[in-house]
Amino acid sequence: MTRLTGKTALVTGASRGIGRAIALRLGRDGATVAVHYGEREDAAKETVADIERDGGGAFAVRAKLGPDDAVGALFDELAAGLGERPLDILVNNAAYGDLEALFEGTIEAVTAQQIDAVFAVNVKAPLLIVQRALRLMPDGGRIVSVSSVATRAALPHQVAYAMSKGAIEVMTRTLAQQLGARGITVNAVAPGATDSNINAAFHDPAVRDYLSGLTALRRIGRPEEIADAVAFLVSDDARWITANIVDASGGAFLGPIQ
Repeated sequence: MTRLTGKTALVTGASRGIGRAIALRLGRDGATVAVHYGEREDAAKETVADIERDGGGAFAVRAKLGPDDAVGALFDELAAGLGERPLDILVNNAAYGDLEALFEGTIEAVTAQQIDAVFAVNVKAPLLIVQRALRLMPDGGRIVSVSSVATRAALPHQVAYAMSKGAIEVMTRTLAQQLGARGITVNAVAPGATDSNINAAFHDPAVRDYLSGLTALRRIGRPEEIADAVAFLVSDDARWITANIVDASGGAFLGPIQ
């Protein structure tokens, strides 16, 4: 497919997991992809190589999100890679990485440090990235952020994480209203349990069976399926879709287990 030929895209957190799948898909669709990473340079280079092997264009950009100067560093590298080209597509995928700690983050256990860390990466960074991206984005651009099914299900062990993703959904609707005059669409995708090889708990068959049972389609999702949803939202086919939160969870938490 070449429906994104001539377009450029920045995908944050694109060296592994869902972000990697999104970067690969946008590359196959013809976009030149800026593959952002925080620490795993080897994984980012592998993602770039895979995109190029498929006939696409890509380059890596590094910035460890969280510190106040990280977004500036990210866009310095991005500008070098883009040259004179605009930025047509932004995918805010990067999220706080300490998943094991977050899965123990009940109101009794969550710490101030964890709250600060998750909001710095999941809320502040995406907003500041959009702010900078708009300077490079032409009218008719596309912004997609990755939220979570945790925003519509009561998951007490993920309270800080779920709150941060709720903020992403508010940002999505607010920016859609503001940026619509420029023809820029702003949407979010909300995955459920996704087998991205980042969460070690998913290697446990009992965990997989339990999570599959909570999902209407009776299985865990695949990163490529989240990437498909993102690819649709950034395409011209979705030009009339904005301010939407697309549930890409396979129907998680819809009701009592059958």
